[in-house]
Amino acid sequence: MEILKLLFILLSTASFYSLSESLPLTANYYQKSCPRFSQIIQDTVTNKQITSPSTAAGTLRLFLHDCLPNGCDGSVLISSTPFNKAERDADINLSLPGDAFDVIVRAKTALELACPNTVSCADILAVATRDLVTMVGGPYYNVLLGRRDGRVSKASTIPGSLPKATSPIPQIIDIFKARGFTVQEMVALCGAHTIGFSHCKEFSSQIYNYSKSSSYDTQYNPRFAQGLQKACSGYDKNPTLSVFNDIMTPNKFDNSYFQNLPKGLGILKSDHGLYNDWRTRPFVEAYAADEKKFFNDFARAMEKLSNYKVVTGNQGEIRHKCDAIN
Repeated sequence: MEILKLLFILLSTASFYSLSESLPLTANYYQKSCPRFSQIIQDTVTNKQITSPSTAAGTLRLFLHDCLPNGCDGSVLISSTPFNKAERDADINLSLPGDAFDVIVRAKTALELACPNTVSCADILAVATRDLVTMVGGPYYNVLLGRRDGRVSKASTIPGSLPKATSPIPQIIDIFKARGFTVQEMVALCGAHTIGFSHCKEFSSQIYNYSKSSSYDTQYNPRFAQGLQKACSGYDKNPTLSVFNDIMTPNKFDNSYFQNLPKGLGILKSDHGLYNDWRTRPFVEAYAADEKKFFNDFARAMEKLSNYKVVTGNQGEIRHKCDAIN
């Protein structure tokens, strides 16, 4: 009888752990454990965006750079140590803006005061991104909650897992396809370039000494290329020089980024590629013509991305500080 009892306890414990290893995300995860969760994040991002208008674009980029390589586990927030070079110090992540990290730290600090050891940094990043996108005119979309924070962050896992400014479209398609995203979802997510800016060094090879016959890539509108040459003059001495991704409505989330591409008003090589590749052009044209369609597809793609390879249950942890594993 005692042996049967022991077996029952062991089986119950095993089933508990198997359940806790992978729990589904839910909409009202913090309803009881942290009732003011949504309000605290909303207040934090609003204050930050008002004082630093580039926060929305920076946080959206931070979110994409967290989720796409290894899943939405907040691993991009972790700082390097003498024993580990973390994701945020991979070459492609060195330009991630300080304002984006700062808004997450502010939200985490406020949430730790209200509900200690309860809210993950991964959930904060996912919801802060959604709230900021909405704040600058973008679509609202649902973010399910209950992510845990990952315990691993290695710079060596990043190369090849994120599109570069100079990446050809087939390569970008492959990066997204390997993670279960369609070409249409990839183009919709590229619409994130409707806000934010790019550093001149990322496209300098396209606007200076491009070829024997032209100083700039002829995919650019000529006047626009000349304007970029002036705006980026001296970029080699001042690496912070940058220009808006969308010159028409740089601080508003809308579809003018897609409207710019057929006119030669894209900034990056990858932007021009979206319009010139037969697989992506139809979606560029569709989004340029119909902002509602772009918003709907972007919202669905962001919902899908925010659930990509999430860590739940005892697979992860609730970090005390977002930049360090417990």
